[in-house]
Amino acid sequence: MTPEILLVIAVAIAAVVLFTTEKLSVDVIAVVIMSILLVTRVITPEQGISGFSNQATITVAAMFIISAALFKTGAVSYLGKVTTQIFAKSYWLGLLTVTLFVGFFSAFINNTPVVAIFIPILLGVAKEIKASPSKLLMPMSFASMFGGICTLIGTSTNILVSSIAESSGEEPFTMFEIAPIGLILFVIGMIYMLTVGIRMIPDRRTEGDLIESFRLQEYITEVVLLENASSVGKMIKDAPLLREIDLAIIEVIRNKEAFSVPSPEMVLEAGDVLRIRCDLEKLKEIMSREGVKLKPRHKWSDEAVESEDTRLVEAVVALNSYFINKTLKELQFRERFGATVLALRHRGKLMRDKLSETKLDAGDALLLEVKTDRFSQLRQNPSFVIISEIEQERFRKRKLIPALLIVFGVVLTATLGIMPIVVSSIVGAILLVLVGCIRMEEAYKAIEWRIIVLLAGVLTLGVALETTGAAKLLSAQIVQIVGPWGGPVALISAFFFLTSVLTGVMSNNATAALLAPIAIATANSLSISPRPFLIAVMVAASASFMTPVGYQTNTLIYGPGQYRFADFLKIGTPLNIIVWIAATILIPYFWPITLPTP
Repeated sequence: MTPEILLVIAVAIAAVVLFTTEKLSVDVIAVVIMSILLVTRVITPEQGISGFSNQATITVAAMFIISAALFKTGAVSYLGKVTTQIFAKSYWLGLLTVTLFVGFFSAFINNTPVVAIFIPILLGVAKEIKASPSKLLMPMSFASMFGGICTLIGTSTNILVSSIAESSGEEPFTMFEIAPIGLILFVIGMIYMLTVGIRMIPDRRTEGDLIESFRLQEYITEVVLLENASSVGKMIKDAPLLREIDLAIIEVIRNKEAFSVPSPEMVLEAGDVLRIRCDLEKLKEIMSREGVKLKPRHKWSDEAVESEDTRLVEAVVALNSYFINKTLKELQFRERFGATVLALRHRGKLMRDKLSETKLDAGDALLLEVKTDRFSQLRQNPSFVIISEIEQERFRKRKLIPALLIVFGVVLTATLGIMPIVVSSIVGAILLVLVGCIRMEEAYKAIEWRIIVLLAGVLTLGVALETTGAAKLLSAQIVQIVGPWGGPVALISAFFFLTSVLTGVMSNNATAALLAPIAIATANSLSISPRPFLIAVMVAASASFMTPVGYQTNTLIYGPGQYRFADFLKIGTPLNIIVWIAATILIPYFWPITLPTP
């Protein structure tokens, strides 16, 4: 073992630990990996920055634009409305329709916006048919993951693995090469979810409005400031009542005029009625203060809290949000968005106090009271996914047909080999901008830059694993441990299992970039085809059902569905095992292990 190999293995282990613990954001980790490998001269500067010009990175960026353009035309939203009508006739037919629609779209565009569109639709459907939304959201998320397996462009991981294969001298994957196993696994997965899985999903989110959903009835109250109150004559941000006790003022009522989401600079006056969010302990502390009187309590609802110029909104922290690992206080949330956070679902736990001190995570669901005239600013911010149906997005419906034709052209030209997928996706993105399906500034915003930086960084690690010989060394150890248990088939199964486990706790792209070079080295050492090994990595990286952090769509439904971590373990683990067994059988069948005779 050379010093270079030892260093690369140490960096790979450190990367796994960092990705798993999430002490740093994934893009920062990727840049740190790249920097270490460059500074230690394990790789050349050209190799270090090659990830940014890699075909996978460029293709994924173009596909983000294509997905956003198709979303802007309202194609997915239209099918969502159709789904609502079907649910009105039959619950099971509606659920089947949702999984088919979501699976189909996820095979061709980024599945995150697809799921984001369907979350508020399914929440509304659940309310109408008096069903628990948690029974609908998890099958939808799993369907999007299965759909992504079916095509080369279904997920960025597929594109990444294909690029790694091509850079290693293998043929790139074709558009529908993985469709046979993807479709079979989709059918198996949906049969499981619609028969066994759905019965195991608990009724986490009950009927009722947002106030009931976040159980805030007992946490909202009204107090009156008397003339001798120490907060009278002071701005809200300096008022002792709020500075010394962690309260959130929802509304100030003065002379029968309501000031919703009041400005921190607003000066409090005697006689002001403050509608606040606080728990019982804080309420006792408030009442112990001189000059504060409690108003009689009544049962709160959405209508009681909302006013002409404010609305209640449920929003989810986006997967690549700037807000991750930051507190509301650090973000100056109220001042920036004109909104008050009333409650927060954080890592499966409902929180209604100490909100300003809690560091936000991807998938956290926030209950917000927001000024109506500031809502558009909130909705357009990429750090949030709004899952409340306050007002419909203005879609460019006249551009729907051109958008569909362009996307069809991208798929067709790549499928027939007329153009490489990187070329067809770039041309498709440009055409969508030129015909007006998406504006240039929207195209820039559509690209998830954290994913792009992540891809560039982990591709660098893959290059280091291959060029230093670390991949060969690790593959030799895997062959020695697993080989005696069943030869190449056991090794394929082992790579699938290892990828699935790692994807459950860290980025699926990072997992694929780490294991794909080792998979190729393993196949080459045995003089067999790397294809089935790469398929195992590709499929397993997109089939992570056991945790809410294993895949972005699971993270997105975590808060709105009010799931617990254990729910994904209980329902997703059997599905992961079923898919693992099925893939172990199907992969060698569709992709022969032996190399073709020259």
